[in-house]
Amino acid sequence: MVPPVTGPTILAFDTSAPACAAALLHNGMVTTRVDEMAKGQAEHLIPMLEEMLSTAGLHWADLDGIGVGIGPGNFTGIRIAVSAARGLALGLGKTAVGVSTLDALSIDQPNAIACLSAPRDRAYIQANGIAALCNLTPDDMPPYQPKSEPVLIGNAAEAVANLIPLQTSDPKMPMITAIAHLAARRLHSTTQPPSPLYLRAADAAPARDAPPVILP
Repeated sequence: MVPPVTGPTILAFDTSAPACAAALLHNGMVTTRVDEMAKGQAEHLIPMLEEMLSTAGLHWADLDGIGVGIGPGNFTGIRIAVSAARGLALGLGKTAVGVSTLDALSIDQPNAIACLSAPRDRAYIQANGIAALCNLTPDDMPPYQPKSEPVLIGNAAEAVANLIPLQTSDPKMPMITAIAHLAARRLHSTTQPPSPLYLRAADAAPARDAPPVILP
């Protein structure tokens, strides 16, 4: 008789891109949902998660932990997901695990260099475990180890391949699925609540109005 699949039940989500993405890891199986949207993730996220749990016949209390994508990516989107994860973890008494989207992109590929598109013709690149925001120019590419036969992965892989002589490869699994699996693996070693991973300054214009006068 084959023993039942065991493992933690994880609900993971990510809003660092223009979408609400979620994955439910339960009994070793993953159910995913990705709702494309440029805005409105804050109002859409929790009802979407509740619907996923209900469809699986589960309740919030059945979860062993929460997984959340912490970026890099859209500033507002990252804050939405991280705030939701921390609030759910506090209310449920569960652990929330933050997972870098660059880690998720290169899951189970130790020689992978993760490459994600960034604003203004740049890319978020993680090589040798170090993440940085890079200009797509030859002199701004991160160092890599040719002997390890690294490969480039991600939606900016082709652009980076034009600058350094490496092969491109496909991710092992969808981003949100990888976030759920990494959250499960790190569930019992995580000691800090998730925090946003920002690799660039906010695209915010300074206020034009003078600050208010503080009366004594």
